[in-house]
Amino acid sequence: MADLAQRFAENPILKPADVRPSAPGLKVECLLNPGAFRFQEKTWLLLRVAERPAQTPGKTKLAIMAADGNLNILEFDHSDPKTDLSDPRVLRHDGVDYLTTLSHLRLVSSQDGRRFAAEPSYPLLAGRGELETYGIEDCRVTQIGPTFYLTYTAVSAHGVGVGLHSTADWRHIASHGMIFPPHNKDCAIFDSRIDGHYYALHRPSSPALGGHYLWLAQSPDLLHWGNHRCLAHSRPGAWDSARLGAGAAPIRTAEGWLEIYHGADSANRYCLGALLLDLKEPWKVLARSRDPIMEPTADYERAGFFGQVVFTNGHLADGDTVTLYYGASDSAICGARFSIGDILKSL
Repeated sequence: MADLAQRFAENPILKPADVRPSAPGLKVECLLNPGAFRFQEKTWLLLRVAERPAQTPGKTKLAIMAADGNLNILEFDHSDPKTDLSDPRVLRHDGVDYLTTLSHLRLVSSQDGRRFAAEPSYPLLAGRGELETYGIEDCRVTQIGPTFYLTYTAVSAHGVGVGLHSTADWRHIASHGMIFPPHNKDCAIFDSRIDGHYYALHRPSSPALGGHYLWLAQSPDLLHWGNHRCLAHSRPGAWDSARLGAGAAPIRTAEGWLEIYHGADSANRYCLGALLLDLKEPWKVLARSRDPIMEPTADYERAGFFGQVVFTNGHLADGDTVTLYYGASDSAICGARFSIGDILKSL
């Protein structure tokens, strides 16, 4: 099947050089996977900004946050046999994993949805406390009434879990702690209740027994989650054979809840597909993409910090059109448009 994405001619729309480092001595290495929302008649993105210290030949320097908020710089010698540098995203030393970059979240806004500028008067969101010492990543933004709910990946030496923030004005942000403990990520909250309940997609991981599958959870209050159901497995030999996870909040259509999700194969090639969930019983999968609706085909999607990646957790729907913002090759931010009707026909 043909790729359904109508990519922005301006892609990439944001690059690391467009964003200032958060502190002296750090360099913005990558921009990744923004949440998207509308606020004050503008389009906003909540970028994941990945930074690291200036590097020295033969060594890797990385930053982590102390639980008290101070920044610590660690240095590892490449000649040390205890240091494993096989993955550019993760450094393993003496059996302990560290992220090679430290991520925080930064706001940018746009009048036209294509040309974005920083919003320095709004606070950036950085890791806080023991469970976020390796940073916070990949935020999904869901608006319910006047309140925006931010589900993000919280990373520390304890593991990877899902944190929750909320705000009505983006200047005063309340933290609600970790709502899904490790190992879990890719959490997207539905934008309306169903039969009095809140629902969220999430991705627990169980590589020993099970896998990296897409799940659904139910809540009375957005803080306490249960009644978990597994929605979709990875598929051997397919484009989503190794793992899959939610994108942004599902889009309500007449046919069902349309969820654009990411999948990866054994070569870590990330594509996008879609699921259609029942409107009243969202644990029922009505249809699924056999083939990707978007693949890494453009040069900026195939080569970068971690190549062969298109990954989204932010979109805006308007009638039949969904404008999707995505990370390309873990390096830069891009945009594309889809017809919802074309996606539904492809399932």
